[in-house]
Amino acid sequence: MKTLLMIKPDIVENGLHGEIIAFVLRNRFRITDLRMVSMDKAMAERFYEVHKNKDFFAPLVEYVTSGPVVAMEIDGENVITKIRSLVGATDPVEAKPGTIRHMYGISIRNNAVHASDSPEAAKKELAIVFGDS
Repeated sequence: MKTLLMIKPDIVENGLHGEIIAFVLRNRFRITDLRMVSMDKAMAERFYEVHKNKDFFAPLVEYVTSGPVVAMEIDGENVITKIRSLVGATDPVEAKPGTIRHMYGISIRNNAVHASDSPEAAKKELAIVFGDS
């Protein structure tokens, strides 16, 4: 199974994406594709379509299009659950010590990374970011 882990624009802008990639590798995950992507508005709206009717949709789209992101395709058994555990709670304040969001997130909106939450979401998100290949 494969999943997507995406490092958000503020982390990339601050030059911390390498630390997160290294952290993922140190935790024995296998990155099978990696690229820097600049999302345009249409791409971001497709990516976050599940949140379309929520009040934070427009600010989220604006945020993710504010600079490049680093996307990783990660492969492995039970990888979605394992990566989400490594990432931590959406709100960095609630994230357990040692998780990516606890270490790098600064707010619920600027929470360092996005991780697919289901096999269906992973398939869709990977196709948006890496293409349908």
